[in-house]
Amino acid sequence: GFSMSVYDVTSRSIYLRWPKFSGASSYRVTATPVNTVGQSFLAHFSDVNPKGTLTSLTPNTIYVIQAEAIDKNGIILAETQIMQSTAPDIPVIDQAYSKLSNSITVEWRAVPGATSYLLTAQDGDSFIETTVTNSPGTVTGLKAATLYRITIRSINSGGRSQPSPYRRAKTVLAAPILSVSSPSCNSIAVTWKAVYMAVGFSVSLMRSDGLGRMLKENTTSTSLAFTDLDPGTLYTIKAYAWDANGMPGDDFTYNQRTSPKAPADVQVAFNSGTLRATVSWMPTEGALTYSVIVSNRLLTLKCSSSSSSCIVPSLQCGSEYSVFVIAQNDAGSSKPTVAVSLKTIPCAPGSISVEEDETGTLLVSWSSVNFSHYYVIFVKSDDGLEVYCNTSHTRCHFQSGCGFTYFISVFAYNEAGQSPLGDVFNYTTAPCCPSDFSTVFVSGDTLEVTWSPVRGAEMYETKAVARAAIVLCNDTAPTCTLSALQCNTQYNITVHSFSEVRGSNKSCASKYVATAPCSPEIKNISKDALSVISVYWQSNNDDATYIITARGEAGLWHCSSSGNSCTIINLPCGSVFSVSAIARSPAGQSLPSYSVPLETAPCCPTDLTLNQVTQSVTNISWSVGMGAQTYAITLESPKGQAKCHTLQNYCLLGCITCGTNYTVSLKAISETGLTSNCTYQGYSSSACCPSGVKLYRLGNNGIRVHWQSSEEVTTYSTDLYGSKGNFTCAPHSGLSHCDITEIPCGDVYTVVVTPATNKGLKLALCPKKIYS
Repeated sequence: GFSMSVYDVTSRSIYLRWPKFSGASSYRVTATPVNTVGQSFLAHFSDVNPKGTLTSLTPNTIYVIQAEAIDKNGIILAETQIMQSTAPDIPVIDQAYSKLSNSITVEWRAVPGATSYLLTAQDGDSFIETTVTNSPGTVTGLKAATLYRITIRSINSGGRSQPSPYRRAKTVLAAPILSVSSPSCNSIAVTWKAVYMAVGFSVSLMRSDGLGRMLKENTTSTSLAFTDLDPGTLYTIKAYAWDANGMPGDDFTYNQRTSPKAPADVQVAFNSGTLRATVSWMPTEGALTYSVIVSNRLLTLKCSSSSSSCIVPSLQCGSEYSVFVIAQNDAGSSKPTVAVSLKTIPCAPGSISVEEDETGTLLVSWSSVNFSHYYVIFVKSDDGLEVYCNTSHTRCHFQSGCGFTYFISVFAYNEAGQSPLGDVFNYTTAPCCPSDFSTVFVSGDTLEVTWSPVRGAEMYETKAVARAAIVLCNDTAPTCTLSALQCNTQYNITVHSFSEVRGSNKSCASKYVATAPCSPEIKNISKDALSVISVYWQSNNDDATYIITARGEAGLWHCSSSGNSCTIINLPCGSVFSVSAIARSPAGQSLPSYSVPLETAPCCPTDLTLNQVTQSVTNISWSVGMGAQTYAITLESPKGQAKCHTLQNYCLLGCITCGTNYTVSLKAISETGLTSNCTYQGYSSSACCPSGVKLYRLGNNGIRVHWQSSEEVTTYSTDLYGSKGNFTCAPHSGLSHCDITEIPCGDVYTVVVTPATNKGLKLALCPKKIYS
């Protein structure tokens, strides 16, 4: 628990401290050099102050330091040991001097074992320190023209030495801070504030590119001027102050360019057709930008450029200006150049007026313009054609046509060029007349008039006059439909063109046009035969031919007449027609009359088939009859009648008498009740089946079939159907029984007795019996 520490080291001393040890009355400290032949040092310390100093040691030497705690009887209670190096030896300053106003440079001989050095500059109570590795070393951050005490200490890992004997050194003067300007293109003025402790100043000037000689002036004032310099040239200025001992201080360097001289060879060119002028000049040395000033008594304009030309906009027409050019750089501006005169183009002529005479000529006039030598008038029509007139007067004549819009521009000219474009005056002549209009009849009371568009027309007025009636139509399109006209009437028709600027052209020619015939009215339609009709109408037109049309899904049928009736033949059955009439004349075609409906009787079915289902029921079917909605079928004989009324194309008729001849008739009935009577070939019902059929056994392999004959049939056929075979027996005529022998025993047979027909067919309608 006993330890020792070092709290300071110098070149020949080591400062130690330790904690008090319990029971110790004194402490013994021994310092022995390591790896060095030397004397050991022994020191005793009381327990009053637990620290001690070892002195008279060797600089830059490592010592083993041992401390022992001893009681009052001389017994060692505890001990501890550390190693510590002394600081290097104290350096000696050879010299200290100042080259800059904020620093002092120190030179010394190297000290063995020193790894670095601590320089200290002290001014009264303030001091500045800096650490360096070797000689020379510089202390910075100092005040100018100030006397400092300079010391130095050597440093190694063990600590640092005591300060060296001090040297006095004074910082040099501060540099003057220059304010530089170029009051003219060949001079530079330099001013500065007074520098502390300075008694004089030295200022030198030289071209920055190294050409020419250097100018140098010494002065005790705070301003200086250099003349006879090159314009627009960059110069380097250096200045420093010196003190009463002639010691120069810091220098200050500044680059300054002389202002440029005025540009030469100023040229002015007016941009023709615009109010802008291009000003150009020869570049001058050192100029960064140029300013152009264009002025007269009322207006001053400016433009700037970094090249050797500039465009001045917004000039006034008909004016004279003075033009100046000034060169500029960061040093200032040159003097203005000698004024150059600029005359602008004349102003655009105004008060343009146009007069039109009947010969197709336009007279254009305008007001005169100051400074104008002559005028050029451009007249461009809306079809792209352009003509012009060159004159020194204020009027000019041009040829014109109907319906054209002319755009008129008047320019004035002088030596500077063409005036700006003034107001473009436009003039529209009266529209042309439509001369080729044609008419197309829509109906007896409607007439469509069309024509080719004419130049200049914004609207057309179409007028139709007949006796006291007048019909008008206004439209922007080259067509007009005149409605509510009287049919079969002659009208005087005129088409007038119209424009908002010039109004209507009333000199257009007219033509006479007759309207189409009036629509006929069908009075009656008579059906002369199954496929023939006669149509009657009221004739209400002169020199008209009437065409009657029957129109239906089956097609079109026509007849024509100049009277009041005609006949249409070969109309198909079962069809619906719409019958209408129109009238035609050289003037056109009327609207159709109101349609009258016509229906022909339905068609008879072409195919009819009868199939007997039972002795009393027969199935009848037929093909569809065009136009028929329902059918009525009748089978009639002296024994009775069978009827069926149906929407279908088939029917089951009951109550049929066997072995009877029937007359077959059919009625096809349309939706409106029109009827067609259709007759077909007669029908005979099947023969009657025998009654009272009985079976008798003839031994094990025979059977007798007995029946009662009907009145109409005398011949019958007997059939047996079994799993072991089928057998047939045809009895002799007039007999009512038949024997079938040699049939296999032990089988079940189906027995049927049917009347035999002339064709040998067997009816499948008779009842069956089972025989086992």
